[in-house]
Amino acid sequence: MPSRYFDLSDDVYVPGRWDLGTPTNAQGREVDDYVFTNGEPATIEGRLRIPLRGGDGKALDFSEAGIGVPLVSARVAAVFAELAPKDVQLIPVDVEAHAEPFYILVCTRLVKCIDDEASDEVQYWKPEDGRPEKTGRYRSVIGMRIDPAVGDAKVFRSWGWDVVLIVSEDIKQALERMGATGAKFKEVTGPSTVSAEERERDRKSRELFEQADTARETAWCTLGALDRAVLMPIAMSGAWPGHRQLWRVIRREAGRTLLVTHGLSDPFIERLEPSVGFGLELALEVDAAVKDISKGWPLMLLDRVADEVAEHEQVRERVKAGLFSMEVSGKGMPKSLVTEEGRVAVLLGVESRTLPSHFSTPYGEVKLVTVKALLSSELAYLLEHGAEGHAELARRFVKSGDEHLSRLRRNPVA
Repeated sequence: MPSRYFDLSDDVYVPGRWDLGTPTNAQGREVDDYVFTNGEPATIEGRLRIPLRGGDGKALDFSEAGIGVPLVSARVAAVFAELAPKDVQLIPVDVEAHAEPFYILVCTRLVKCIDDEASDEVQYWKPEDGRPEKTGRYRSVIGMRIDPAVGDAKVFRSWGWDVVLIVSEDIKQALERMGATGAKFKEVTGPSTVSAEERERDRKSRELFEQADTARETAWCTLGALDRAVLMPIAMSGAWPGHRQLWRVIRREAGRTLLVTHGLSDPFIERLEPSVGFGLELALEVDAAVKDISKGWPLMLLDRVADEVAEHEQVRERVKAGLFSMEVSGKGMPKSLVTEEGRVAVLLGVESRTLPSHFSTPYGEVKLVTVKALLSSELAYLLEHGAEGHAELARRFVKSGDEHLSRLRRNPVA
């Protein structure tokens, strides 16, 4: 009987689940996630610790810390130790606020197994992509199917596309019998489950999104150096037009960093026809060369503002109409920006001499909306003066020379 294998992943839709940060070593420094996910044994000195992001939540038997690092409970670790001792390394780790034992599950096998013809679509990195270290490896694998002739391997990662953790059917069944929480399985053997109609829909969807991506990135490149080395995983959100939350990082003059949303102007995935989605993207610029983008306050703030814009039509309409202020959660934000009520205020739509108000795509014009972090006294001024206060505050920002720039340390203009 042919062997069956499954992609084991983290079920991110478990209600109330915890959110795990990147593992840190005994000195408190973050360990590169890739150490645990490249299909090789990991060499670690000292005890590791995993912090919680956003407070405590429901602990799971299987989940991912940082970017794709598998974390398992003791009972799940026992299954892997029994059924696949040659394929895994189990590293004990302490999880913040949890006394029970957990382990980082390191898969130590890398197998060249992807069946290009049976998979829905594969793309390779090419020399013209400008990433020589990736040339010849997979750039994208959609609807992955593998050749099940992988010898005695029970747990492995696929060569060239090691973001996927593959397990055998007996491991899947063992985890299901015990009711392991957080584990999600998707078969990667056998015929594709995608119909011809679904395949055509997926193709059309990819074409629409790729054209939108290309048009936006062309616009971003006019604003500075697009940092392609920064990798931020795509988050899925039904509130965004294409159900994907994307970001881009642009390095600007004088060591500034510009963060932009890269998906609010996606075509609506339900309609699969050319459009600019919400017709806008957000931009937040800081006066620093931010290195760790994914954990810095600028992305955290932009993410929270983008959520409000994506989820509320009335907010989008007011943003597109002109200057608009809002408050978002200040949790985890720098103290200089947080109000006594634990919020952070922003002013959207401040005009800039160095950023365009719109940019063009094949699907139409997109409004580029600046996001400026406010100080407490500036928020108080807005609350007191209303619409006139918005215009006056924006005028003062332009006069000060800061315009749309967000700074942690500056003198208030009100």
